[in-house]
Amino acid sequence: MSGKKSLRIALAGNPNSGKTTLFNALTGAHHKVGNYPGVTVEKREGTRVRGDRQYHFIDLPGIYSLTAYSIDEVVARDFILDEKPDVILDVLDSTNLERNLYLCLQFQELGIPVIGALNMSDEAEAKGIHIDEKTLSSTLGIPLVKTVGPKGTGTAELLDMIDTIEEAAAGADSSGKIVRYGDEIETKLEALENAIRQDAAFTAKYPARWLTVKLLEKDAHAFERLAEHTGGAQIAAAAKEASAWIDRHFGKDSEIVVTEQRYGYIRGAVRESLQILKKGDFSLTESIDRVIMNRFLALPIFVLVLWGVFRVTFFIGAYPMEWLEAFFGFLSAVLVNIMPESVLRSLLVDGIIGGVGGVFSFVPLIVMLFFLLSILEDTGYMSRAAFATDKLLHSFGLHGQSIFPMMLGFGCSVPAIMASRTLKSRRDRIITVLITPMMSCGAKLPVHMLLAAAFFPANAANMVIVIYGIGVLLSLLSALVLKATILSGDPTPFVMELPPYRAPTLRGVLWHVWEKTWQYIKKAGSVILAAAILIWAITSFPAHAFTESEQAGLAANYRAENPAARDGELAAYLETARAQAALEYSIAGTIGRFIEPVFRPLGFDWKIAVASVTGFAAKEVIVSTLGILYRVGVEETEESEGLRDAIRQDEHLRPLIALVFMLFTLVIPPCFAALATMKAEIGFRWVAFELAFLLILGWLLCFAVYQIGSLAGF
Repeated sequence: MSGKKSLRIALAGNPNSGKTTLFNALTGAHHKVGNYPGVTVEKREGTRVRGDRQYHFIDLPGIYSLTAYSIDEVVARDFILDEKPDVILDVLDSTNLERNLYLCLQFQELGIPVIGALNMSDEAEAKGIHIDEKTLSSTLGIPLVKTVGPKGTGTAELLDMIDTIEEAAAGADSSGKIVRYGDEIETKLEALENAIRQDAAFTAKYPARWLTVKLLEKDAHAFERLAEHTGGAQIAAAAKEASAWIDRHFGKDSEIVVTEQRYGYIRGAVRESLQILKKGDFSLTESIDRVIMNRFLALPIFVLVLWGVFRVTFFIGAYPMEWLEAFFGFLSAVLVNIMPESVLRSLLVDGIIGGVGGVFSFVPLIVMLFFLLSILEDTGYMSRAAFATDKLLHSFGLHGQSIFPMMLGFGCSVPAIMASRTLKSRRDRIITVLITPMMSCGAKLPVHMLLAAAFFPANAANMVIVIYGIGVLLSLLSALVLKATILSGDPTPFVMELPPYRAPTLRGVLWHVWEKTWQYIKKAGSVILAAAILIWAITSFPAHAFTESEQAGLAANYRAENPAARDGELAAYLETARAQAALEYSIAGTIGRFIEPVFRPLGFDWKIAVASVTGFAAKEVIVSTLGILYRVGVEETEESEGLRDAIRQDEHLRPLIALVFMLFTLVIPPCFAALATMKAEIGFRWVAFELAFLLILGWLLCFAVYQIGSLAGF
């Protein structure tokens, strides 16, 4: 890109303003996802090249104000203050203009050129809201462009505006049109601002006007930044004195006074530039919400929606899953036929195809689950789910917004744990993070589906849904215990915006699905491939073979017990016996027998014990391990269902042990990636607590289920 002029644009705005949709329209597929330094908040960046310009967009988390409480708000504020982008592109919801302009005016006080995207302008027009963007732009001193994110309307105009941002900012004279707070407050602001400007290095780092206003709003972070100022202590004392004077003079908190002045300025600007041409009597959103948000129906509908998501996932995903299983079975058979028996053939067939192939077979289920969850999120139902479950969650010590991480936990624990950052209370955040791993993530789904299909074939989908339900119940009960013990405290009030229902865009949904599915595939092609090769090695070495006398003894015993057996049956028996012996004498067998006493009270033999332990790295590895362990010595037939048929033939495994194994997989600590994310969010001390808590809970739960089930004769 040499020779091209590059601009960095921070894309900001309120939640539900259509910011991400507009970001996708501006950048197309040319964006990447990472994390902001030091935190696990998602960082989305994208580029667009046009002519001799390169535009680098940074999609900031959705926020309502630059007074930061949640991690999202802190990240957005600190990025703008510390990184100082060339332009702030503020995405405004045209149907809720007054509320959205509140953040826009705070951006204006930062001294960075601001452009406003009047997004969802088509929805505003449909509601009879006509915005004269030229008048509003002139009043506020901010260039404004009408946009429609899903259609890409207005993106070219936005780029044109960015191209001329220096001239537009200078022409608009935005510094002279920032909000004025009245003579009494402006007098206090002027004195503080002059004091701040005495330190040129400090003023170059932090905008004096913005910081002065924040001091009067009693923003704790603003006071912390004064420590870098040569006269910070004196300015802090003066700011507190000014706030106290405003409190007395207006008879209310200075933060409220500043907020009221800001909204008064916004109302005046909007009155000059906005017309309500008609007031529709019918609102689709309100009509749907009368049913969806009914106080008696909301929770049952939510449960029904979740049940429907999983039923559709299993029903539709089952067919391509079977096709992939058949393909990998066919591939194994081809390699067996064309390659002589060797270590290389064993690696390819038993290690790579048997291990990784089993995980890839479940990709259709993952795709379908993410597809349906993305639709729920894009339509606006997820916000309704938070309200529907708020009362229930509060009774268990959780915040209503905890439902977002919990539902995301059905897909992947990593983004689910990251989603807890929207909770303003650290106590709520810690509880939510600690219980989220008990939601059955997409990585656990292959294990549940494999065991359910093998041992509960008539009700496999319903059995998996029961396991998901048990995970939800355990998470709620755990939250209740945590609230009553080490994380007690008063509940945080639940305040949240309900966005209007919107039809999801196919492009947006498919992008979300691709992004999450590709992460799963990359894990299968890297971490799980490496784990599969390692597991194949420890199950194959050291090599073991029967002596001629041992083989003759086995044959004699088999003939004595099965006098009518044919030679082919004897050969198959001896082949299976050799394979089982080789497995038991391998490194994996040695490890399995060593750890078996810990798992024996749960009904697990050494094979299941080994598979359980490998699941600590990543839950998909459990399927890989079982694929390697159970393909050894299993005779494939035309009717064979591969791994499901292999584990079904194990005399030790039965439905009760399969159920216990599913519960153990459900409760044990999440994968290493999730633990690393958890450490970044709440600290190492809580990660250590989580490991101990889940291990003890998982073992005790499985012990109780197995022992009670055995006594009942299951």
